Amino acid sequence: MTLREQLQEREKAALSPLACRSAQSRGRTRPEEECDVRTPFQRDTDRIVYSKAFRRLKHKTQVFLQPEGDHYRTRMTHTLEVSRIARTMARALFLNEDLTEAIALGHDLGHTPFGHAGERLLDEVMPGGFAHYRQSVRVVERLEKEGAGLNLTWEVRNGIACHTKGANAATLEGQLVRLADHIAYINHDIEDALRGGIIYPMDIPLDISHVLGFTHSKRIDTLVSDAVQASQGQSVIRQSPQMEEAMLALKEFMFASVYTNPMAKGEEGKAQDMLRRLFEYYQKDPDALPSDFQAIRAEEGIDRAVCDYIAGMTDPFAMECFKALFIPKGWTVL
Repeated sequence: MTLREQLQEREKAALSPLACRSAQSRGRTRPEEECDVRTPFQRDTDRIVYSKAFRRLKHKTQVFLQPEGDHYRTRMTHTLEVSRIARTMARALFLNEDLTEAIALGHDLGHTPFGHAGERLLDEVMPGGFAHYRQSVRVVERLEKEGAGLNLTWEVRNGIACHTKGANAATLEGQLVRLADHIAYINHDIEDALRGGIIYPMDIPLDISHVLGFTHSKRIDTLVSDAVQASQGQSVIRQSPQMEEAMLALKEFMFASVYTNPMAKGEEGKAQDMLRRLFEYYQKDPDALPSDFQAIRAEEGIDRAVCDYIAGMTDPFAMECFKALFIPKGWTVL
């Protein structure tokens, strides 16, 4: 037996009957010879981590645009925190950690520059709309590897597609990532908002803190432990009614106090205006798009190519493009 086959036998013996085993994967769009060492889901994790889209996450906004200081979250650190929370729950429930990790690491590959402000702008200007979870699937299916995509397994692509809203993922591992994403972002956004002076500890409603805890680590521990306990032996990942209610109340507090706070979000309009002008510029002059996007332009139209290009930009690169196109350069006499 190869090492991969041994690992798959171990999955068969050790994982919950509700887990998704790599040997039972629905496979890839393009069949490939199996690896002797890694399971299919391990290979997917590696492909995501080595992708260009994954590397760009370190320069994409999570909540605060271009924050001064090294300790605020980026889309990359958010992704890593989601992965850790999801793997903790997967291990406790005897689900497939490799599948969970692959979905978690790939879930935000399609996110725009400037966070959800950029997503809202592209949803407005792109015919047919835009959503980062659909773009994440597009990244792994179409945009990476010079247009060939990463050829991930069906289960990973399904988990990525279902990580935000709509129908639940087909696997419990995908459902875990969806909950882990919510647990991660709402708690690290609180920590960043406290660091930035947007809110103060006493602002968090006491009735929420009495249920979830008064610190970052305690809130996460409470939510993770509850989800594990509520989901044991179940065919769906769930929370207890009390935790679900408290988490919803915490989200409502964050939307009112942080996500719509002018102190935190005052610059978003400028970022959206910048992306809008970039979109309009490349619409009018698609020849200016990089060569990687000319095939998309020919096959799927100008709007699709422009959207893919801008969605893939990091915050600094978008600003550099805007500066090069719209900010006059100083004139010097040689």
